[in-house]
Amino acid sequence: MSTPPRRADKLFSDLLLPEETLKVRKDVRQFCDDVIRPVAHRLNTTPEAKETFARAEFDAMAKAGLYKIPFPADVGGLGLEFPTLATATVCEELGYYSPSLTSSMYDGQAILVGRALQNAQADIREKYLPKLIRGEFVGCFATSEPEASTDLSVKSVKTVATKVDGGYRINGKKRWITNSPVGDLIVVLCRTGDSLSMLLADMHDPGVKVSAPDLKMGNHVQLTADIDFTDVFVPADHVIQKEGSGLRAAIGSLVLGRMGIGAIGVAMAQASFDFASHYMTQRKVFGQELARMQHWQYRFAEHALQIEMARNLYQKAAIRFDKEGGADIEAAMAKLAGSRLACDVVRDAIQVCGAYGYVKTLSGPGENFPLESIYRDAKIGEIYEGANEIQNWVIARHIFGREYTG
Repeated sequence: MSTPPRRADKLFSDLLLPEETLKVRKDVRQFCDDVIRPVAHRLNTTPEAKETFARAEFDAMAKAGLYKIPFPADVGGLGLEFPTLATATVCEELGYYSPSLTSSMYDGQAILVGRALQNAQADIREKYLPKLIRGEFVGCFATSEPEASTDLSVKSVKTVATKVDGGYRINGKKRWITNSPVGDLIVVLCRTGDSLSMLLADMHDPGVKVSAPDLKMGNHVQLTADIDFTDVFVPADHVIQKEGSGLRAAIGSLVLGRMGIGAIGVAMAQASFDFASHYMTQRKVFGQELARMQHWQYRFAEHALQIEMARNLYQKAAIRFDKEGGADIEAAMAKLAGSRLACDVVRDAIQVCGAYGYVKTLSGPGENFPLESIYRDAKIGEIYEGANEIQNWVIARHIFGREYTG
């Protein structure tokens, strides 16, 4: 099959976006076409292993300045007027070719870890954010545990940071931690007495033990694993914000992450839409192209509508955050819309493409096909960084108030 055209260029207009965002999209798309597209199939279909960490792509992203985009100029960033909008746009462009690379190396690294460091006290921010922007370390963001993920309450979190001379000692276990098999630094949510705090720890401390990477249904580039902390020392000045503000700091990062997940969902939906709609103009059944069948015309017209709405949602969430400093309900809506849409569109894309949607590699001619990996990758969007049921609860809370929803 010939390369499918990008239907969004015809169906979607960026006319409401600022010039700086348009430039980011153009530059990042060129980077993705040159660097990510040629290796996307290998990245998306290679099972998890420490040895398969996409180090070359991580380094290329840093060299190309992708990690400058979210941050202000005083730490080496681009200092954009709308950094959150640009960051979410990067997620869509990267996610078009490799959703799991985007989850690992942009959502995990630039958004979750980056946001935590940006909101940290000045000495941590000024020391570590420039290093993140230059790609000098791989970061991890650790909130989830075996018995705590959706519920990040003091009662549920079992990882404890105990005060000692000069700092804290961390003991406990974290689970599903992105980049942990190859991580250098970790922002970790801990119980400190009757409250939660976030601490910046060194992954190379002898008390940090990381399991082999989890073997997952999809999102293979996003290496996750268990981490055991045994008397890991963290200096007192490595508390993010201040003791007791850990939950607020975690949620602050996760709200931005949800916009990123929404954008990645749009990317998966768009990539599936592009492949399938092009296939439908080429493939004949009973003497006519699939694109002549009204059922599929209507199905894909509906998908085009939903992609438009989901893209607008993540963009609105990002713009509101950049202008007002908060966008909880829009972030929840963007994650819901984008992640759900990715599953819906790729399911129909596989159905209309038949075996060409289901196959990973057609061995005879040596051709690779994208929908199989997108289908596997799409499901996690409905689960991680706040399950979609939690996003519904966030929206309901805005409708009815806490006195009804809790």
